[in-house]
Amino acid sequence: AKRFQNPKGGLNQKGRDFFKRTTGANLKRPVRSGDNPRRASFLARMGNAKGPERDAKGKPTRLLLSLRAWGASSKADARKKAAAISKRNKAKKGKA
Repeated sequence: AKRFQNPKGGLNQKGRDFFKRTTGANLKRPVRSGDNPRRASFLARMGNAKGPERDAKGKPTRLLLSLRAWGASSKADARKKAAAISKRNKAKKGKA
């Protein structure tokens, strides 16, 4: 539903609360920057998602808006960032 969508991509707080109530899902806000493993996972998953980044009118689709909410500018950028974050996190793990 539109009222649960953040116009800039993803869900707004109302949307996250709605899914918590109805399905018990504990959804968290997007992580825009940094090496959070959630961010790497999201970018890797959505970077390989089917579907266009822009609609027939050239407007960004919900897919592209959600990628931007997580700090990526395109599907290709998302894949690149996901790989880089994962690589850095693995390197950190090795040192610990």
